[in-house]
Amino acid sequence: MPRERLGPGLVLMFVITQAFRDVYFANAFQGIDFFLVILVAFAISAVAFAGVTMIRDPDALARMRGELPALAWINVTTAIAWISYFFSLKHLQPSVVNTLHSGAGPLTVILLASFGIHIAQPSLLRRAEYVCQAGLAASLGVLWWVVLTGHSGVKAEGFALVGVALPVVSGASITVSLLWCKRLSEHGIGADAITAGRYLLMILIALLVLVTRDGPSGIGTTGDFVTLAVAATALIALPLYALQLGIARTAPLTAHVIRSLGPVLVFGLELADDRIAYSGLTLLGIALYSVFAIAGNLARISHTPCGLRCSFGAADTASGGESVSGHTVEPPDAGDARRKATQRAG
Repeated sequence: MPRERLGPGLVLMFVITQAFRDVYFANAFQGIDFFLVILVAFAISAVAFAGVTMIRDPDALARMRGELPALAWINVTTAIAWISYFFSLKHLQPSVVNTLHSGAGPLTVILLASFGIHIAQPSLLRRAEYVCQAGLAASLGVLWWVVLTGHSGVKAEGFALVGVALPVVSGASITVSLLWCKRLSEHGIGADAITAGRYLLMILIALLVLVTRDGPSGIGTTGDFVTLAVAATALIALPLYALQLGIARTAPLTAHVIRSLGPVLVFGLELADDRIAYSGLTLLGIALYSVFAIAGNLARISHTPCGLRCSFGAADTASGGESVSGHTVEPPDAGDARRKATQRAG
């Protein structure tokens, strides 16, 4: 693959695998304890990135000891995001969960900024961007209405209100987590080290839940566990790394447009699940979200002096990706990657 297509290709691969992730695990969670998935997937990711860090930048782990408050916030918000996201996947239509989570990211940044809270370096929003974000918020309201009135593809009996609230909590939490990650990156700590340390609390919570819970985990044989480990690695751990590499090699507008189409892809894939019925109103809400998310990116590009690098994006779908709408929150090592590439080119 030509180098200029590698980055967008990796971002597209991430979007596709995350669509399969949401649809696959939404079905699997009907019989498997999602805390077991959390334990397996993120233990693998933490160990793998710790190994990469020890090889590439062994001093990074030592530098992180000086950033323990930030690391604590990253762990807390990351745990809230993933646990909330997986709970919602168990009870709601996957495409609705994906969209509500994604849309909550930019709105969280705007809300924090309105209270003067800037965890990472802020950037100004234009009037057109506020209009787009208002439209995005309206699209999320449409999806809330669809679920609460029973018109979605999954009847979330007894869990409708909690189900639509938790993806918003998830999106807000992962956004705050990524802003803290950006702060660590500004202090010279790379993405590999941050990824190795950001899942520790969530792994501990999952382990404690599984040890203390009396009910079955849904895994009965060694073969079942191996299947789960492979699925968790292929659909969660590896795509996180692919996204990290892809965003660092892709113009932000291109990356954000590709990722804004993710919920539509989830909607198409979930129709293969017999539990989920087609819902035209759900598709309408998702389409509105994608339109306003892309329009927000285009509005930011048209008014940004520094060009594509300052584009307006959408928060990652609980995946650990490093882009947050409203502010440029690129992968923690994206700047280093660009500087090295410039040096090589020179």
